Amino acid sequence: MEENGDPLIVRVGTFFMVLGAGSFLLFVTSDLADQVDFDYLFIAMLLLTVGWYFRRRKAPPPASGRFSGLKNLLSKRKKGGLDKKESK
Repeated sequence: MEENGDPLIVRVGTFFMVLGAGSFLLFVTSDLADQVDFDYLFIAMLLLTVGWYFRRRKAPPPASGRFSGLKNLLSKRKKGGLDKKESK
């Protein structure tokens, strides 16, 4: 049912954020047409806020470990394992 692992509430949040972005685009378009309609701006702010509230429930991705070698190198240097000044 959920092929990418996101729960339904996170997907609903994404949907609201897309609708909010579309509503903001309508606001910008109405401003460019010199017929400013602030209703689009307020709807966009509301939808983006609700979408963000639902999206923040998504779990953070696991660490990839790409920089683990660099972190190990830096931690050895801080401990003094690779520092030449301490070896003299």
